[in-house]
Amino acid sequence: MVSKGSELLADDHVALDQLLKQLQAMLNNRDVNACYATLDLFWAKLAVHIRAEHLHLFPGILKGTTETVAEQMPAPVMLNETQATVERLRADHDFFMHQLAKAVENMRRLLNVSEQSIIVEGLIIVRDTISEIEQKLAEHNRIEESQIYQLVGIVLSTQEQAELAKRINSELENRPPRFAGDIWA
Repeated sequence: MVSKGSELLADDHVALDQLLKQLQAMLNNRDVNACYATLDLFWAKLAVHIRAEHLHLFPGILKGTTETVAEQMPAPVMLNETQATVERLRADHDFFMHQLAKAVENMRRLLNVSEQSIIVEGLIIVRDTISEIEQKLAEHNRIEESQIYQLVGIVLSTQEQAELAKRINSELENRPPRFAGDIWA
């Protein structure tokens, strides 16, 4: 059975994927203002998701895995694999945020350009960046959902799972002030 915290994060993956597809459609329509607004929203929502994982999920999983291993001595492989997976996921998060920052910077430049050829060229660069992110994000999410999210119900007590879900939910609802509630939802 999947824990409530894992379910919240998996549902957020679906919402982020839908927003990413919306962004790609907008990039093809060449509406720079709409593209910028959607890209900024995607970047912020992904950052909030990543923050929930970095501050709550990963530390909880690593602590729970360490305690589980201590109770069942022959399982250090589980701890090593979990630590390696978390490190890979953190590196992916760094990649996503870096690439999205570059895409946002490129879109900001395009907001002040009127020449169509420059706009088209800039949108192609952003679209390529977003496509690269989408490909890596699909594999990243698969790993999180099939490995890390599954561990929550294994290494954390029922109470710890409930506390984790509450903290994750709080992070996911903590929207940056620049976004109105109806846009964030």
